Amino acid sequence: MNDIIQVKDLTKVYGGNLAIDHISFHVRDGEVFGFLGPNGAGKTTTIRIMVGLTQPGSGTVWIDGHDILKEPVEVKKTIGLVPETSNLYGELTALKNLIYQAELYEVPKKERRTRAFNLLEEFSLKEHQEKPFQALSRGLKRRLTIAAALVHKPKILFLDEPTTGLDVMSARGLRKLIGDLKKKGVTIFLTTHYIPEAESLCDRIAVIMKGKIRVIDTPESIKAQVKEMDVLEIGLDRITEDLKNKLFLMEGIEKILISENRIRLHTKTLDQITPSVIQVIEKQGAKIEMINTLSPTLEDAFIKITGLDSDVMKIDKPMKTGIE
Repeated sequence: MNDIIQVKDLTKVYGGNLAIDHISFHVRDGEVFGFLGPNGAGKTTTIRIMVGLTQPGSGTVWIDGHDILKEPVEVKKTIGLVPETSNLYGELTALKNLIYQAELYEVPKKERRTRAFNLLEEFSLKEHQEKPFQALSRGLKRRLTIAAALVHKPKILFLDEPTTGLDVMSARGLRKLIGDLKKKGVTIFLTTHYIPEAESLCDRIAVIMKGKIRVIDTPESIKAQVKEMDVLEIGLDRITEDLKNKLFLMEGIEKILISENRIRLHTKTLDQITPSVIQVIEKQGAKIEMINTLSPTLEDAFIKITGLDSDVMKIDKPMKTGIE
């Protein structure tokens, strides 16, 4: 798989502070690449440089083989930008917004309406085509904003906090839409403060902290890097004090959590202790109703890597609308 984005030794200084500290990474053609970090970590600055809204201090960025500084026009033809705050016009209808965006991107005049109608169909917006943008629901606005970013058929789509503020059903629909775009070969660069969203959508993830990238890998590999122990969860018909005491005395169990009729055992030797645990439970006359192992989540890994609670994943300030 070829690299469609290459970032090498990128820096940016603001007010004497190194906001971006010599970061390097690549994005593969056709993947969903997640860029995670708390507010002020440097991710918004990085994206602004990549899409041509801010000049880098030093370093280089290539988008589909084009240098962002030497070939900015070619770069902008290759990318679509969906900012956290929409760049569409409230008084224009959904259809007219798409046609106008096509005009801005210099799509041939004879193709503009056709592309607009195709996108309305693809994004399930056809019945809303004559409604002003400002009259649409938040979820429909996000769909139309993404559609507008695709009107010139870019290879790469930058999505900044795409599901922020959406209700559960709208957010779920938008995630499906992102998956469908990936299937069509669109490369997606995604920022999100919602870690489970990144875990479910992204092929690879970079975590940035204080201007430095701390880790880049697949969600599964990142979780495996911080995995220190397994969790064995067992559901029982009843839990007696005698059973609790027996389990607390067992070797190999680091921690025990009990909630109602469920027990969670933290251990570094899962395979070795599981048969012994089952034996102790059966001897105490309890019936096992459920048993499974729990793996660390990406949220667990984020906390471990950054030393921060996941609550610090606040939404960054919105990027400027449009591509200047």
